Amino acid sequence: MDIIESIIKELIERDSETPDDLNKVKRFVSKKYKLPCPNNISILKSYHELVKKKKIKKNPKIEIILRTRPIRSLSGIVNISVLTKEYNCPGKCIFCPVEENLPKSYLSGEPAVERAKKLKFDPYLQVEKRIEMLENEGHPTDKIELRIVGGTWSYYPKSYRNWFVKKCFEACNKKKSKNLKEAQNFNQNTKHRIVGLSIETRPDFINEKEIKHLRELGVTMVELGIQSIYDDVLKLNQRGHDAKEIIKATKLLKDAAFKILYQMMPNLLGSNLKKDEAMFKELFSNPNFQPDYLKIYPCALIKGTKLYKLWKNKKYEPYTEKELICLIKKVKQIVPPYVRIQRITRDIPAQSIVLGPAKLTNLRQILMNDMKKEGWNCNCIRCREVRERYDLKEKLYLFKEKYKASNGEETFLTFENKEKNKLYSLLRLRITEDKKALIREVHTFGQLQSIISNKEKSPQHKGLGKKLIAEAEKIAKKYKAKEMSIISGVGVRGYYKKLGYRLKDTYMVKNLS
Repeated sequence: MDIIESIIKELIERDSETPDDLNKVKRFVSKKYKLPCPNNISILKSYHELVKKKKIKKNPKIEIILRTRPIRSLSGIVNISVLTKEYNCPGKCIFCPVEENLPKSYLSGEPAVERAKKLKFDPYLQVEKRIEMLENEGHPTDKIELRIVGGTWSYYPKSYRNWFVKKCFEACNKKKSKNLKEAQNFNQNTKHRIVGLSIETRPDFINEKEIKHLRELGVTMVELGIQSIYDDVLKLNQRGHDAKEIIKATKLLKDAAFKILYQMMPNLLGSNLKKDEAMFKELFSNPNFQPDYLKIYPCALIKGTKLYKLWKNKKYEPYTEKELICLIKKVKQIVPPYVRIQRITRDIPAQSIVLGPAKLTNLRQILMNDMKKEGWNCNCIRCREVRERYDLKEKLYLFKEKYKASNGEETFLTFENKEKNKLYSLLRLRITEDKKALIREVHTFGQLQSIISNKEKSPQHKGLGKKLIAEAEKIAKKYKAKEMSIISGVGVRGYYKKLGYRLKDTYMVKNLS
């Protein structure tokens, strides 16, 4: 018997169920054989082979403790990022780097870029290899949030965009399709379902025609490169649009039920700490903005950009590490509970950044440590997700928070514990100016649960989403809305069909009368 098989059998014999149990077994067997400890991926691969050969029985406990980087599937989904090929960008932003053969603003060394380069930017291969890697690490890959990155998506030719998305669906389906619609239909019943799809674009490219095309592709979330909401800062940084276009794009997208993510960039030319702090406060208080998700990308000073030349001429100065950390702490202390801070740095390699706190690759960890020392919590969705803290016996409470946004009324429904520090499930309901009812998001957190299984300790598949939808329908009826429309990822349409919804155009719709 080799060392790996010995470890697996020892784990079964001891009924191991925690990472500590695993480490004890690995040390014990390693000492016994006088060999170095194998990694978890190798052990998991051998475990699956032994199950296949019927030498051992399937053991969910072992699969869980052998899972590498468990955080990847603890938000109820797995995220797969796919990079587009190089294409012209209409922007002339002074901070934006350009590297030959890459989409504008992306650089070699970023994980998604390196994966794409190796696979010649083929969307099918990028998705296929990412699924394979996640499965090798022990993650379920039933529910995929697909993130398409690279330049300004809305500026790419429509034929390329259709082809690109079709290939992503085909990779999940593991079969070819005649067209995009057929690939989407297959995805409703396949193992790897795309439950959410996001793209990156500029606010000045959002109009009704573009929104229609995004829905045909199956897009459910739009990442808008906002950077700043102040016209003077936007002009100095040559963004090519002003705040009016940000406000218009936000309203158009919300009225079409999209989730909206703002990419914000503190430390731009023409801004300062006081102005950046005021900007984030206005994001959450001004009804014209109110993003659902937030990425904070501190301005990175990169050689070859127009901003770099200004710095050389002493016309620009990056914040210090201390200043940036202080600013983001203030943001985390004011963020509303209906916003998720998705990221607080970009994956730009530190060696590509000339100077400044954007070099900090462990900024989130620094903030988490400071929060513990200083005794305060961030109320954003990410910081409250239940993740591995699920307790089947814990009593859950339904909370409602209403706020005005883009001339409509938003209701944020959640199931949380009494202390509101464990978020189990959420729903975003929008009532538009003309009293249309839209569900923009339904999400249950915790360990990603296989579509056909309920063996893991997870809040998923416990009926929480169903209860939130029923509550949203009650609220919509009070507004005298005639029907409810849900922006649905292609792979989750079947779930809504069971609740009485039917596909109408690209939305799941139910008559409320």
